[in-house]
Amino acid sequence: MFDIGFSELLVVAVVALIVLGPERLPKAARFAGLWVRRARAQWYSVKDELERELASEELKRNLKDAQDALRDTEQRIRDSASETERQFEEVRQAARDDAKALRDDIESAITPPALAKPPAAPAAADPDPVIEHEGSPASPADAPVDAPQDQAAEPATGTTADLFPPKEAR
Repeated sequence: MFDIGFSELLVVAVVALIVLGPERLPKAARFAGLWVRRARAQWYSVKDELERELASEELKRNLKDAQDALRDTEQRIRDSASETERQFEEVRQAARDDAKALRDDIESAITPPALAKPPAAPAAADPDPVIEHEGSPASPADAPVDAPQDQAAEPATGTTADLFPPKEAR
């Protein structure tokens, strides 16, 4: 701090001895030492307080950085979760569509065109509605035109016979 060497201190001590004399010099030295101790204590107090403030500021800054990083991570996790949920819903909808298409394909493969229900016609003046039994035509008039009437009744829908019709004679 101050560039004071041994020679300068010796000159100050000799001047103090001459000015103060041998009787008051020890008392003045104690007084100067007391002020030096107080100055050092004050200096160290200010220094410690400054270091604590800087450490406190650094901790606050680190805490704020950690909170910001936590918020960013939380937001990325939420975004990822919503994206995953959206993709899951897309896959679920695609699976439902595929299942419906497969069900329709299976139903159309099981039900031969001859047994398929005819399109609904507007209500005619037929007072007696005909009740159909599963797998058989409602009346002889509803039977296919090319099928002879003396043939046995067609097997029920959903069996292998309606999936694979009998071969025709050559």
